[in-house]
Amino acid sequence: MRGKRSGRSIAVIHGPNLNLLGEREPSIYGSMTLRAIDATIRKLCAQLGCSVTTEQHNCEGELIDAVQKAAARGSAIIINPGALAHYSYALRDALAAAAVPKVEAHLTNTQAREPFRRRSVTAAAVDGTVGGFGVDSYLLAIRAVVARLDSRS
Repeated sequence: MRGKRSGRSIAVIHGPNLNLLGEREPSIYGSMTLRAIDATIRKLCAQLGCSVTTEQHNCEGELIDAVQKAAARGSAIIINPGALAHYSYALRDALAAAAVPKVEAHLTNTQAREPFRRRSVTAAAVDGTVGGFGVDSYLLAIRAVVARLDSRS
């Protein structure tokens, strides 16, 4: 295991309704709870020598505040904006203003779902997107931002 490097800080921000994981439509979102996902995220970050914070918000304004605070700290951002990905220009603008590595992650393959889910307005404001792999979407996103952070040093 590598030691923590300066600047290897990640903020994982979960959007609306993700607090209901494990009970909300498990046939679509799986049976893993948000708490279990966060524990899996923390384990990988520890292995990679990164510090990590996780938070979940159901309100658009709270997500925007979380993005702005993470960027002000210099933390890379992994965000699952949930349904806000499809229509929140305010969240998109907050992500665009955040001058840190950032990845949008989705548990499901949004391209294989309902037509309204196939367009993400927030995707244009991040470095990349990962989706369709359940909890592994978050883990892949973490590896991507770590690579970005390491390339900066």
